[in-house]
Amino acid sequence: MHLFEETVKKFISKRKMIERGDFIAVAVSGGADSMALLHFLAENQSSLGISVSAIHIDHMLRGKESYEDLLFVQSFCQKHSISFSGGQVDAGKAAAYLKMGIQEAARHVRYTFLKEEMDKLGANKLATAHHADDQMETVLMQLARGGHTHTGIPFIRPLAEKWIIRPFLSVTKEEILTYCRNHDLSYREDPSNKKPDYTRNRFRHSILPFLKKENPKAPAHIQRFAEERQEDEAFLKNLAQEEIQKITTWKQSEVTLETDPFVKVPIPLQRRAIHLILNYLYHGKTAFSFLHIQQTLQLLQSPAPSGKLNLPSGLSVIKIGDHCLFTYETNSEKQSSGPFFLLEGDRVDWQGKGTFTISAHGESPAGAECFYLKRDARLPICIRTLQEGDRIQLKGMVGSKKIARLFIDEKVPLAYRSTMPIVTDAEGTVLWVPGIRKSVHEGGGPMLLIYEKE
Repeated sequence: MHLFEETVKKFISKRKMIERGDFIAVAVSGGADSMALLHFLAENQSSLGISVSAIHIDHMLRGKESYEDLLFVQSFCQKHSISFSGGQVDAGKAAAYLKMGIQEAARHVRYTFLKEEMDKLGANKLATAHHADDQMETVLMQLARGGHTHTGIPFIRPLAEKWIIRPFLSVTKEEILTYCRNHDLSYREDPSNKKPDYTRNRFRHSILPFLKKENPKAPAHIQRFAEERQEDEAFLKNLAQEEIQKITTWKQSEVTLETDPFVKVPIPLQRRAIHLILNYLYHGKTAFSFLHIQQTLQLLQSPAPSGKLNLPSGLSVIKIGDHCLFTYETNSEKQSSGPFFLLEGDRVDWQGKGTFTISAHGESPAGAECFYLKRDARLPICIRTLQEGDRIQLKGMVGSKKIARLFIDEKVPLAYRSTMPIVTDAEGTVLWVPGIRKSVHEGGGPMLLIYEKE
């Protein structure tokens, strides 16, 4: 047995990826990776005790060229007596209809088609040709963009009631190309794989060659890192689920969390608990980042008795006393007067009268009011309305002054006082009353809180 085949078979066996009696559908694009995978599984049907079929989808994004890919795969399967299913789906039209990017829409229609064809075939597993280089790209991209996970591509994951498996995660692109040469396998080249327009391609052509030159075993090390992270993540998520089960109430479109017992849970489990809640409410369809999880934790851990955070797709996190509510608000509720919490780059609307933004560039748009934050300012910044007992330490004065009295002295009309924004730091210290006065706590930047009136 050649080293390539031995490596892949050991990987499959150790991860219990394939069992005798499996019917495996192979997603085949026509490229070197998928052609090698199809050939490998077809050649090893007897030794593995499996049945194999090929599925190809033409996304109709490259006209005649992509249709020729379909014909190429079909011809290969006929020559090697492999069952074949193929079809065309217009990913461009799907992107417009679903209001998605082309890549996202192509993935959506691809997996929908693959699941449908698997059902027709009676296949229980789908094999894709992701390899060690793909794993490197994915982990590095996750780290670079600051995602909430760095676990890379799983070697097996559920697909509805079936499974996706990735037998080639143990081998590199170079090893796959060598396998193709050794077995005289032809394949098709997708020209889009060379375009620098896509982030993955830039990592593939610029960063991976450098890492492999530094250490030829880098792909294996990153694959091991990804698998260990996947195992750790699964274990910690189970612990997080156990910890929050008794302190949460789950409904169809909202989750209520008891704050006092939650903040006593270890921080790693807190992060994963928030991830579980957001994933449940978003149904896995809305992208959220590590930053959103951190913002939610800061709200929950803040000494302030109340607060509010606006997350993507209209989801709000509302802290009220001993409870925190994750819910989708109506448009009328979204017009509330806060409180809102801001970190660098955040932007919130204030009752339709203006917007607050935190910028690290130290530049204020023309006509906007601004407040320079100190370098050690306690974040997140809170924007809210007047609370009883609020005081501000004004520039040029000793001691502090009640804001209610400040409104009187500044002749702010009574009708406006309940809607005036009050800016505080994370500890509740009043920093600024926009349009009225600043406190002694203004610093020299570099972060700038900007208020732009409508």
